Amino acid sequence: MSSRTSKMALFIDGYNLNVASKLLGFDIDFRYLLNEFERHGELLRAFYYTTIIEEQSSTVRPLIDWLGYNGYTVVTKATKESFDGNGRRRINGKISIDLAVDAMELANKVDEIVIFSGDGDYRRLVEAVQRRGVRVRVVSTISSQPPMIADELRRQADAFIDLRALRPLIARTQAK
Repeated sequence: MSSRTSKMALFIDGYNLNVASKLLGFDIDFRYLLNEFERHGELLRAFYYTTIIEEQSSTVRPLIDWLGYNGYTVVTKATKESFDGNGRRRINGKISIDLAVDAMELANKVDEIVIFSGDGDYRRLVEAVQRRGVRVRVVSTISSQPPMIADELRRQADAFIDLRALRPLIARTQAK
């Protein structure tokens, strides 16, 4: 990964990471994930971003609470409901702007940023952070069908880590 003296921050797109891990057939143990990255540098902050749908808040709340008490800075955004021209219900709520703003604010305090998402919208963020001299790693997967990472994001990043390779280190183990 990186040198032990490297200062780093993690930026986790919760929805994107969850979908990728499910496609690969495992659940993430967020304690293991933190431990893995703390082994490779000084972890200044680990952000976890997620949207909350009112009807689902009871299922997401335990994870959000656990993360908040165990070393993560949790950023949530309520989804907004709207209807299109045909009367179909639309749920809107993206956290990409929140993640990008936080990454830019922290960029002058870290040597490395790790983004857990394959969303191509983050390519410009990666480019902007790199111009500030920050190394950027992106964690997603090409091992799913279809791949969860946008090609332009993968090319822009300094390094790509396939989530599949992290599986043995961060997968939740089932109690026997």
